[in-house]
Amino acid sequence: MPEEISIEDFLKVDMRVAQVKSVHPHPNADKLYIVKLDVGATGEKQTCAALKPYYSPDELVGKKVAIVLNLAPAKMRGELSETMMLACQDGDLVALLTPEKDLAPGSKVV
Repeated sequence: MPEEISIEDFLKVDMRVAQVKSVHPHPNADKLYIVKLDVGATGEKQTCAALKPYYSPDELVGKKVAIVLNLAPAKMRGELSETMMLACQDGDLVALLTPEKDLAPGSKVV
C-alpha cells in the first residue's frame, strides 16, 4: 500500500485537461510516444508516454485527457517530458483518464 499523503500534499498537484495535438514514436524507446499536448492558456507541453502497446497514434490525436501539469520536467531517453498523462491499468488493459464532457484544454481537474 502506498504511503498516505495529506490534503495539503494532494492540493499541490495541478491536474488539467489537455488535448493531444500530435503523437510520434520515440526514437530511442520501443514503448514510448512523444506526445504534444494543448493545455489552453498554459500553451503546449510535451510528454513521453509508454502507450505504444495500448494506443495507436490515430486513437490519441484529438483525445482530451487528464494530465499532471506541474510535474518537474525530466529527460526520458533523451527527450523532454514536461507533464504526465493520467491512465488506469487493470492487468493488460490500460485506459487514459478522459473527461466525460467536452471541456476546454486547460480546464482544472477538481
